[in-house]
Amino acid sequence: MKIAIFLPNWIGDAVMATPALRGVRRQFAAAEIVGVLRPYVADVLAGLDLVDRLIVHDPRAGTSNVRGWRFVRTLRAERFDLAVLLPNSWRSALLAFASGAKRRVGFARDGRQWLLTDAVPPHSRRVPNPVIDEYLRLAAHLGCQGLSRRMELATATADHARLEAFWQRRLADRGRRGVVCFNPGGAFGSAKHWPVKSFGDLARRVADELDRTVLVLCGPAEREEARRIVARASHPRVVSLADEPPSLGLTKAAIREADLLVTTDSGPRHFAPPFDVPVVTLFGPTHIAWSETFYPRAEHVQLAVDCGPCQQRICPLKHHRCMRDLTVERVFAAVAMQLERFGREAAAA
Repeated sequence: MKIAIFLPNWIGDAVMATPALRGVRRQFAAAEIVGVLRPYVADVLAGLDLVDRLIVHDPRAGTSNVRGWRFVRTLRAERFDLAVLLPNSWRSALLAFASGAKRRVGFARDGRQWLLTDAVPPHSRRVPNPVIDEYLRLAAHLGCQGLSRRMELATATADHARLEAFWQRRLADRGRRGVVCFNPGGAFGSAKHWPVKSFGDLARRVADELDRTVLVLCGPAEREEARRIVARASHPRVVSLADEPPSLGLTKAAIREADLLVTTDSGPRHFAPPFDVPVVTLFGPTHIAWSETFYPRAEHVQLAVDCGPCQQRICPLKHHRCMRDLTVERVFAAVAMQLERFGREAAAA
């Protein structure tokens, strides 16, 4: 049996899909499972045994073998017995249909049910439903048993070595004690961002008052933001990865070794639970319930505003109060509480 699993297009959603992938892997132990995904999602699954192979789909690529009809021919040549659609997009349903997969399982959304053999009734979009549970519903439809919300990630030895080399270059003469990672970015849009000034002031307080080292993470688009946070903090134990080659693997390794992650509601937020790292997540325009993972070491911080959560990528009212008015004092209190409750050094004391 050969199974195609169409994976989500967002990094965080791909992490939240791993419990469902584990269920499919157990239920169809003898099957060949092929992940169909965007290229930037591939590193999320690196090192895991949840799929046997990957087929990259990139509609914006310059080469035609990963898009268009040539990509459809690639799918058809696989002769899939089953296609599981984790995205709700019409495109994924059309690709699954065009692949010739005998059975096509996904949610009946946006008029795409005629492309599916198993059109699973969706929950209403008027009420937020955790994405992780929606993926598990599809796994349950396939007969998967013993499902849980436990997410999975793996890290590579080479990435931990790169991280250690970074520390040796940056803090070899001062040492480091208890690293707190900051993840200030967010591909969703600017509405999720907490101000650079706030992140910088928080970093300085974490370094001064909690005696921790702060490592600011960043993707290619957030490098300048990371540099500005470090400049604002103006503390020798606040550093960033802005001058390192961008790598999802390095980000995973940094979070795995951290005492705590402080993050916006963006993809790397979900790197903490698989590694049992405590996390403080700053929510602005997004509803917490959509991405709730029920992780017991998570602390959610959200400012109650009369206009939110609006789920918009850019503040439609131009004031961005949901993040701008979220105080450093409130976030610092959450950080201190999490470190006291779950910090590795606190646990060892």
